Amino acid sequence: MSRRSGFIGVMNAVVRDVARAQRQAQAAQRRAVRDAIMLQREADRQVREAERRHNATLRQAAAAEREAKRQYIEDQNEAALDRTQSIERMLGELETVLRDTLAINDQIDFESLRVPETFPPFAPSPELLRSLLAPNLADYVTAVPPLGRLAALFSWFRKRHEAQLLRAGEQFERDAEQHRQREQKRQANLDAAKKDYDDQRFAAVWQATQRNSEVAEFEKAYRRGDPRAIVAYNEMVLTRSVYPDGFPQQFRLAYNVDSKELVVDYQLPNVAIVPAAAEVRYVKTRDAFEEKPRKPAEIKQRYQDVIASVALRTLHEIFEADQGDHVVAATFSGYVEAVDRATGRDVRPYLISVRTTRDAFLALDLTRVDTKICLRNLGASVSAHADELVPVKPIVEFDMVDKRFVEAVNVMSELDARPNIMDLTPFQFEQLVGNLFSRMGLETRQTRSVRDGGVDVVAFDTRPILGGKVVIQAKRYRHAVGVSAVRDLFGTMMNEGANKGILVATSGYGSDAFTFVKDKPIELIDGGQLLYLCDQVGVKARIVMPTE
Repeated sequence: MSRRSGFIGVMNAVVRDVARAQRQAQAAQRRAVRDAIMLQREADRQVREAERRHNATLRQAAAAEREAKRQYIEDQNEAALDRTQSIERMLGELETVLRDTLAINDQIDFESLRVPETFPPFAPSPELLRSLLAPNLADYVTAVPPLGRLAALFSWFRKRHEAQLLRAGEQFERDAEQHRQREQKRQANLDAAKKDYDDQRFAAVWQATQRNSEVAEFEKAYRRGDPRAIVAYNEMVLTRSVYPDGFPQQFRLAYNVDSKELVVDYQLPNVAIVPAAAEVRYVKTRDAFEEKPRKPAEIKQRYQDVIASVALRTLHEIFEADQGDHVVAATFSGYVEAVDRATGRDVRPYLISVRTTRDAFLALDLTRVDTKICLRNLGASVSAHADELVPVKPIVEFDMVDKRFVEAVNVMSELDARPNIMDLTPFQFEQLVGNLFSRMGLETRQTRSVRDGGVDVVAFDTRPILGGKVVIQAKRYRHAVGVSAVRDLFGTMMNEGANKGILVATSGYGSDAFTFVKDKPIELIDGGQLLYLCDQVGVKARIVMPTE
């Protein structure tokens, strides 16, 4: 594994951990506020209950029973009110999904990813530092009463005194040995504690140094436009974005270097994110809670607003966080994971897809837009019945732009026997494109290069209603395709009376090309997408650009 791929892998984990910790901390804080409100209400209820019981002992039994019933009904009504207010809070959070992100700076501070390379000073327990004084022989000797001059005249007095001195010396030896052993043990424990500290310090500083080195490499890679670093950076941006409870926040990112386009494949919350109940009431006659259902039309409307807000919020966070002009265009496609009620099978329909350029998006005032009208203006494809899982076609198939696929195709390209598309003549390239769409189910015919009026391939989609004439142009380019080629294709479509135009290039496209095709029936396929489509129909190829 190269150092570059290594640090990108490490930083992918780092940025996700940091972002997830930030998001979880904020979500926990929000839940803590809600829990505190509920706990306070429960505490108030228990106080009232205690007062009721106390009062019951002071009143007549009948009066106490009436008071108990009254208090019970009051508590149930308050519980119903709490549930209604909880629903209203959730609706409020859904309504501010887009607005909540506008006051936040989404740029990642690389310094915040670093950790201190310092370690606390060595601080062992006081017992390990406290050294006891060693026994002094003189103290033991002086503790023996001296032998007086008269007593010294008698031998048995002398012998007893000598025996006392001997016992004092022996006690000194025993105490000195115990002191020595205690000091040895204390010093050994102190040495062990110091070694353990040194090991921990070395490991912590080494890990911090490694982490900070990876962060520095990550920042350098991002600054110079390494596509893997750009993807990792934007993963952190989206991961640390705090949504209300119930939002999956699962996504995939891919980056197209040629067009500087970031493609986002994003899991949206299910329609159940919108509370099905409008309010909760307590029905005294039945001693039960009753939920007033929300009107289906309101659920549909609110859900449309949610998915629109998530799309605009994600695009806003990506463009605002961009520190190196790396993301000129972005495509957001949002899907849900659900069960098809007609078949009982797991499905993953896309409910919204939008592509826009940074300049066009940053010109918007998101504090004042109507999300649905804004998306329509951006040329978004939005399900008219998202609540019923009616799908739309993603503007870009994620796997067609995911560079992991292209890299896998081009591994050991100099040893690969597959044909290099860049070695084909323009006519052969047009044939390849025509054959590709034939295998995909279209009826195609190649035009004559001298009198084709700008058309390389004419195709017919034979499906009723959705089908029609398609004109296809193939560009075997080394550099990004500009807007002029897209304009030419659109003019050709008008002349040919075609329903759709497709431009196939071996390179990528500039942001002006994406801007031009907005709201037009034109599809742009770059080199990575071309290889993906070829692979899907069994055509093995590669794209290796000439070095000169």
